[in-house]
Amino acid sequence: MILYGTPTIRRALYAIVLTLGLLTQATALAQNWPAKPVTIVVPFPPGSGLDLLARVIAEKISARTSQPSLVENRPGVGGLAGANFVARSAPDGHVLLAVPNTIVIAPHLLGRGIAGGVDVMKDLAPVILAASTPMVLVVNPSLGVRSVEELLALARKQPGLPYASAGNGTPMHIAGELFKKAASVDMLHVPYKGTGPSVADTLGGQVKVLFVGAGGVAQYLRSGKLLAIAVTEKRRSPLFPDLATFSELGITGADVDTWFGLLAPAGTPSATIARINAEINSAIALPDVRERLKTAGVDARGGTSEAFSLEMREDHARYGRIVREFGIKAD
Repeated sequence: MILYGTPTIRRALYAIVLTLGLLTQATALAQNWPAKPVTIVVPFPPGSGLDLLARVIAEKISARTSQPSLVENRPGVGGLAGANFVARSAPDGHVLLAVPNTIVIAPHLLGRGIAGGVDVMKDLAPVILAASTPMVLVVNPSLGVRSVEELLALARKQPGLPYASAGNGTPMHIAGELFKKAASVDMLHVPYKGTGPSVADTLGGQVKVLFVGAGGVAQYLRSGKLLAIAVTEKRRSPLFPDLATFSELGITGADVDTWFGLLAPAGTPSATIARINAEINSAIALPDVRERLKTAGVDARGGTSEAFSLEMREDHARYGRIVREFGIKAD
C-alpha cells in the first residue's frame, strides 16, 4: 500500500505544482503581450505584397495595444538570413518573421549550413497564415492569346516559347514547370531576380508569358496592360472570381499557391502564440485592412496556428519532391 506522504507521492505532487505554476506564468505573460515594442522582420526588400501585409499588421498591433510595432527588412539568402535572425531571437513573441511560402522551398535549394544553419521547420514556430496572393498566369496582350487554350495551341506551334518567373525555385517557377508537364508542352523558363524585373520585362514584351503572384501585377491587370488567363490554385480566388483554375481547364496536378505567414522563434510559449494569433486574426478581419490588401492583390486569410503548421509541413514535403523531380537549382 502506497501512503500519501511517501517520497514518490511528494515528488509527483511537486511536479504537478511546478507544472501548474509554469502554466500560470506563461498565461500571465501571454496576457501581458506585448510588454515591449514588437518587430516584424520581412526577409526581403520593401515594396512587395508581403511587406505591405507586415506593415498593415504592425500598424494594427500598435493601434490595438500599448506598444509600438515596426517592420524591419532583412533581405538575403532567399529569406533565410532574416529567418536565422528571428530564430536566434528571444522566444517571447516580440520578434516575428513574415514570410511567403518560399521559406519552405529555399531549404531544398540551398542545402544545410546556409544563413547560419537555420532549420525553418525546427527553429521557428508557426503563428498564423495571414494572407495569400493568387498565383496567376498572365500574358502580354501583344502575344495574341486570350485564353489558356490559345496559349497551349501557340506553345505547340512554337516549341520553346519563353515564360518568365521571379527566379529559380520560386513558386512561380514551380508553377511553370508543373504546367508544362501537365499540359505536355515545351516552354523555356526565363528566371529573373525577383518579381519586379520579371513584370517589367513582360510589360516591355521581352517575354510575353509570366507566372506571378497577383499582388505584383494587380495594377497592370486593372489597366489592361497585362491579361490574366488562369489562376494556378485549387480553387477560384475571391479576388478574381471569374478566372478559371487550371483544374477547371483540364490541367491537373499543376496547383500552386502563394501564402504569407508569420512565425516566431521556436520555444515561444503556446499561450503567447495563441495571443498573437488572436490579435492578427482580429486585425486582418477589419474591413479597411481587407480593402487595402485587396487593392494590392492580397487576400486576407487567418486561422489557427495548428492549421498553419500543418500547411507548412505539407508544403515543405511537397516542394521537396518537386525540386528533386525537376532538378531545380538555386540561382
